[in-house]
Amino acid sequence: MVIPLRDIQTRRTVPYVTFALIAVNVLVFFYELSLGPRLAGFFQQAAFIPADYFRPGNGVADARSVLVSMFLHGGWMHLLGNMLYMWIFADNVEDRFGHGKFLVFYLACGWIATLAHGLSAPGSTVPSIGASGAISGVLGAYLVMFPRARVVTLIPLGFFIRLAELPALVVLGFWFVLQLVNGVGSISARAADAGVAWWAHIGGFVAGILGGLVYLALARRRT
Repeated sequence: MVIPLRDIQTRRTVPYVTFALIAVNVLVFFYELSLGPRLAGFFQQAAFIPADYFRPGNGVADARSVLVSMFLHGGWMHLLGNMLYMWIFADNVEDRFGHGKFLVFYLACGWIATLAHGLSAPGSTVPSIGASGAISGVLGAYLVMFPRARVVTLIPLGFFIRLAELPALVVLGFWFVLQLVNGVGSISARAADAGVAWWAHIGGFVAGILGGLVYLALARRRT
């Protein structure tokens, strides 16, 4: 397990959208904390639940649940882990896309990621929450846009900890392989009850790669 701490990649603009998304995620989490024992019921009402989403006739309510779920988290570690990856990688992707296009890209990746999870466990009644699907899309785009960027990474080695600068291709490639292995393993272990939406990570990452490649191809055509 490697833990990225920061990247070494310059940007030209202030990542307003990235900052805003982090702020919204944090504010929504504090709202969750304020609910106390009502939180479980709130998740059942507001979060994405595959069995409900794929039930005929739900329409707008469940479409809304996909968006809402991208800003919900199940605990401090869930929130902080996602926001760490957002803080490290999203600013450069936003810098490359531009603010408005990045926001559309982020939400689209989150939507695709959520549906990928739903299709992997269409009968699940467990609420699916977290920004990790959308952030996985950001990681996929970062991989194709900045594969040689250096990422300062914490590497636990038993009782020792080492810091190393690794190429983004290595850090994010390793991350994706880990998601893929766990995603395949979750099929036999009932993905609906696995606790981690591995296929949301996989779906978001693949969507991010494709989105990044399309952007680069269009940018080359313009120039």
